[in-house]
Amino acid sequence: MLSKNTTLLPLFLLFMGMMSQLGSAQQFVYKPINPAFGGDTFNYQWLIQSAEQQNRFTDPALANSAAQQSELDAFSAGLNRQLLSQLQRALLTLNIDPNTGLQPGTFSFGSLEVEILESLDGLVLNILDTTTGDQTQVIVPRN
Repeated sequence: MLSKNTTLLPLFLLFMGMMSQLGSAQQFVYKPINPAFGGDTFNYQWLIQSAEQQNRFTDPALANSAAQQSELDAFSAGLNRQLLSQLQRALLTLNIDPNTGLQPGTFSFGSLEVEILESLDGLVLNILDTTTGDQTQVIVPRN
């Protein structure tokens, strides 16, 4: 009387022999993906975007300020940014081309007061933020 185990043993050995003929091995090589650990620098942007898409947390201060801002406030903020950008471009143009210039005077851009003066050093811009009281001075020297 043959037991079940003795009839299965030759089949098992035959199966293992066939698998050893089909199997092959290769060497595993670690290649980092993150550029901080030696990976390709082109992966950086992809890793950042992937992390930002998976981020389920938002800054409540940013979310609330954007939600509470009315269309009129957003328009006013955009207009202020454009006016300040135009002033910045005018300063760069003035620095390059002395024939064009800004007229002395006091101008108001939202919460910013800009005072333009001529002095011996050149054109002086005093910029005051009326909400915080912070101020700065820009001197554009004469060429």
